[in-house]
Amino acid sequence: MNPLLASLAAGFGCGVEVRHAAYRHGWLKTHRLSAPVISVGNLTVGGTGKTPLVALVVRILLRHGWKPSILTRGYARQSKTDLIVVAPARERRADASEVGDEPAILARALPDVPLVVCSDRFRGGRAAEERFQVDVHILDDGFQHLALHRDVDLVALDSTRPLDDLALLPAGRAREPLAALRRAQMVVITRVDSGRLQPLEERVRELNAGIEIFHSSTELVGLADAATGSGVAIETLRAQKAAAFCGIANSRAFFKDLRRWGFSLAAEDAFPDHHVYTEQEIRGLVAGAQAKGAAALLTTEKDAVKLACGWRPELPIVTCSIVSRVWEDEAFERTLLTYLERVRRRTDDSA
Repeated sequence: MNPLLASLAAGFGCGVEVRHAAYRHGWLKTHRLSAPVISVGNLTVGGTGKTPLVALVVRILLRHGWKPSILTRGYARQSKTDLIVVAPARERRADASEVGDEPAILARALPDVPLVVCSDRFRGGRAAEERFQVDVHILDDGFQHLALHRDVDLVALDSTRPLDDLALLPAGRAREPLAALRRAQMVVITRVDSGRLQPLEERVRELNAGIEIFHSSTELVGLADAATGSGVAIETLRAQKAAAFCGIANSRAFFKDLRRWGFSLAAEDAFPDHHVYTEQEIRGLVAGAQAKGAAALLTTEKDAVKLACGWRPELPIVTCSIVSRVWEDEAFERTLLTYLERVRRRTDDSA
């Protein structure tokens, strides 16, 4: 490791430890909401498949009669409004520039669930409880948000990333040490169909012998024209050449998934995470894809929500609808609900 990066990472680690100590000793306050909180987070800067996991957890809770909200800070959003409440509504659309790209996806995928964007997640949770009478909160990207008490910490770890990536920033991509998993109850190792499980899983077990470990893969459930929203036949596009682009933290995983799902890629273009596209950039992608004989451009939902509304380029831009499938689905659901029932019983006993 570069000595300078190692020194900077050591300094970053000291800052992380001081912050944790401040919360442990009460110098900084942790607030508790009335309803239980499930955090779905990660250790690194993006790219673990966290957003599909948030959607999966919400759907499980809805199926079992819970009334969840989603609390998020809306990372990389352009709006300066501190608190944005996206109320439940059929066919709702949230502006990615207002709420952030990942919250915009969740708002569209889960129209019956209130979504609150606020840097202060306690304030956002209070707003959700007062306005919508929710009985559980899903804290999006909340593992490091120590200002809010969590009843369950679920952490996503990407199996396609080497353990070197878990070095602290800026030497690696980690926001805190791997040892932070000691405070988590559940881990989901994502993209298990593409990565190496054993070293990562063994390291997690060394740190937290009692943690519940699950495994997930990404699945393609549909294609849609980004301009019109109309469905696109998967088999039709598989029979032709396509180009792909995305602005996500792990672009290589997306391109690898496309090939695994049977698409023939004539071009792959990666942009920085949370990239906001200009019309000129899209025109360049279209021209490049046409030159290579591609019939369409494939991209993620996260990228599609940032494309100009109503604009129809010369080549179709097709959005991939992706879900997370936990291999141990029944055990995952049972574990999640068991934790929540324990919280509910403690609350009832103390009332």
